Amino acid sequence: MERRTIGAAALAVGAVGLGCMPMSWAYSTSRQRGEESLRAVHRALDAGSTLLDTADMYGPFTNELLLGRVLKERRRDAFVSTKVGLLVGDQHIVANGRPGYVRRACDASLRRLQTDVIDLYQLHRADPEVPVEETWGAMAELVRAGKVRALGLCAVGARSSRRPGARLHDATVRQLERVQQVFPVSAVQAELSVWSPEALETLLPWCESRGVGFLAAMPLGNGFLTGTLTPGVGFEADDLRARHPRFTAEMMAANQPIVAGLRRVARRHGEHVTPAQVALAWVLNAGHQVIPVPGTKRARWVTENAASAGLHLTEQDLAEIAGLPAAQGSWD
Repeated sequence: MERRTIGAAALAVGAVGLGCMPMSWAYSTSRQRGEESLRAVHRALDAGSTLLDTADMYGPFTNELLLGRVLKERRRDAFVSTKVGLLVGDQHIVANGRPGYVRRACDASLRRLQTDVIDLYQLHRADPEVPVEETWGAMAELVRAGKVRALGLCAVGARSSRRPGARLHDATVRQLERVQQVFPVSAVQAELSVWSPEALETLLPWCESRGVGFLAAMPLGNGFLTGTLTPGVGFEADDLRARHPRFTAEMMAANQPIVAGLRRVARRHGEHVTPAQVALAWVLNAGHQVIPVPGTKRARWVTENAASAGLHLTEQDLAEIAGLPAAQGSWD
């Protein structure tokens, strides 16, 4: 698989990563099976998808524990990315950016992951009660202590903090400018997909101009862009899509032309090429430092996603995708 680099330290990873959240959190608990997830992680490493993206809150904690079982055997094959800054309680999630907590959380993640160093440590959310410079400074201390190799900032929650009339990532860019004065940002993780391209406006250009890696979260639109979801077929109550405005039967039906367009492009590349692979190839085409991180818990989809790194879209393909209708329905 093609290799891409993250940050000024030029940390090399496979062009397509693996999002591990669905293995332990937020998607259909009844379908989460540890052994199947372990096979998926091993398959990813075998295919060259070396970046494994997790967080202490996934589970909580169980996702890191699961990855630790693989890393105990294959640490040299993997690039480990985890996150800090969010605590999960009963029916709520709160931010905690206090320096003391950050240090304790890092040590706990290292134990669960069964490793002595985290390749990329990301701030999951900034704590509104703590200056972000203080949180980032504590994370920088972890780099100097040899517990972490590089730092990243996760901007997946940018929609909830957007001010009226502001572009989606304006606040994120301001935050990045602040922490960059404390310690270099190596990577930013934010949503980027065919039906949610807003990061192309300001956030990705900011990363490109500074040599900062970009981890594209939800590059398959929480599964919608795979073309495998049927409008009207409900989700389990604990699945985040059960409460998501874009995943009502009405909105899923209204957005089918996007999937149909991806399927048309896929057919031009061969009968075995899928809409999901086209969607990932589009994200890869967004920039040389962009690494899509599709989430899955099945080895079959890991193999399919990894193969997208070898799919090269033509100018005609890109023009057709650019001409697809904008997604309907709120994403908030």
